[in-house]
Amino acid sequence: MPEETKIRVPAVEGFFTVDNEPHLIGGRYKKSGSYCFPKNLGGSDPNVSDDELEEVLLSRYGKIWSYTNSAYPPPPPFIASEPYEPIVIAAVELEEEKMVVLGQVANGYSVEDLSIGMSVEVDTGLLYEDSEHCYLTWMWRPLPEGSNKDKK
Repeated sequence: MPEETKIRVPAVEGFFTVDNEPHLIGGRYKKSGSYCFPKNLGGSDPNVSDDELEEVLLSRYGKIWSYTNSAYPPPPPFIASEPYEPIVIAAVELEEEKMVVLGQVANGYSVEDLSIGMSVEVDTGLLYEDSEHCYLTWMWRPLPEGSNKDKK
């Protein structure tokens, strides 16, 4: 079945939205205001119970804090191709939450294309596929320098 007719689904449910403007799905502690990602693996405030955690859509924009090539396959849900081709990974500080989230950089970018402080946005990309589904993951897509995108 061609990729265009396959059902697009997250490789891990509940980590990000799959729409035209994808967002990471995080949690915000009501009392402290601190954030966590992913929501169900939060641990930023050990003194807060689960009922005080609300689901929130995190910033779509951030700045690269650090980046590298992954010379070995990441753990599941990543599905490595054979032979494995290194991917680029970036740690990005989210614009509003000021927390750092690690993720794959969009296909077609190398470490030579990136720099500390570079603006990026959340996007989705193909992780793997089967006969009926395209399994997506979130990726960081670099923005053109001087981009005036609305960063609300």
